[in-house]
Amino acid sequence: MRPVMRSVFAAAALLAAAGSAAGQTPPTAPSCEGKTDVLGVGRTVEIDTTGGPGFGFEHFKAYDFLRPKEVVLTFDDGPWPHNTPAILEALAAQCAKATFFPIGKHALWHPEILKQVAAGGHTVGSHTWSHANLWKKPDQEATDEIERGVSAVSAALGQPPSPFFRFPALKHPPAMLKYLGERNIGIFSTDLDSFDFKRRKPGQLVRGVLRKLEKSGKGIVLMHDFQRATAQDVPDLLKTLKEKGYKIVHMRAKGPVKTIASYDEAIKKEFAGNVVAKRPIASVVRTVDDK
Repeated sequence: MRPVMRSVFAAAALLAAAGSAAGQTPPTAPSCEGKTDVLGVGRTVEIDTTGGPGFGFEHFKAYDFLRPKEVVLTFDDGPWPHNTPAILEALAAQCAKATFFPIGKHALWHPEILKQVAAGGHTVGSHTWSHANLWKKPDQEATDEIERGVSAVSAALGQPPSPFFRFPALKHPPAMLKYLGERNIGIFSTDLDSFDFKRRKPGQLVRGVLRKLEKSGKGIVLMHDFQRATAQDVPDLLKTLKEKGYKIVHMRAKGPVKTIASYDEAIKKEFAGNVVAKRPIASVVRTVDDK
């Protein structure tokens, strides 16, 4: 069995620089140097996605890379106003990192927010173009959903994302598993589904995740930065993980995804003028009178 990951200590500066170069000034984050009272990142792993390996015990059993008390934080369905920035702020306050699986349409609607995700040193994958259930799509339409999503995220970021993919509703059509393997894109299920889209009361997310973690001892946690309740509960979740002695593992890809030129061009033509802002909003729109 070939190794698909190894521990690395890569800095987040490359992603932050890329976000700035694309015209997005990243928000100022508190310094993490020397801090011991935050959750932080216990370990960083690099994942080689050659052949499309699958992760997450709900569907894939081959690569169990987490040690006891280790947690991977993942967020689907963004980027979304208010919710994604609130989660980014909570992660920055705890010096923690996560992996985001944005929807292509949402990425093009809110490229400035997706750039903030990358600038924060988080990993960005993809989650289809429109969150369609690929089980219900013919193979070509399912392929289009995957590739349009990848190209849309790439256009919004101004650079290719990581070759990480999560199926909507965790539905994995065999033909698309084969396709992603041929594309060398890693597939991410979950060890622990928070079901945060069902939770509305404060504290429900924290209690649900901790209850499952206490049973499993570790895991890849699935959440959604699209959900307001999740954004509200994430600060308490991170503090509780710290109190309970859990360690964050941050996943990084060995290299970026290779987008397909025809899909890149289609996205540019369809959304010309709306894909990527060339200048920060503050340099385009300025308040001159506010009463």
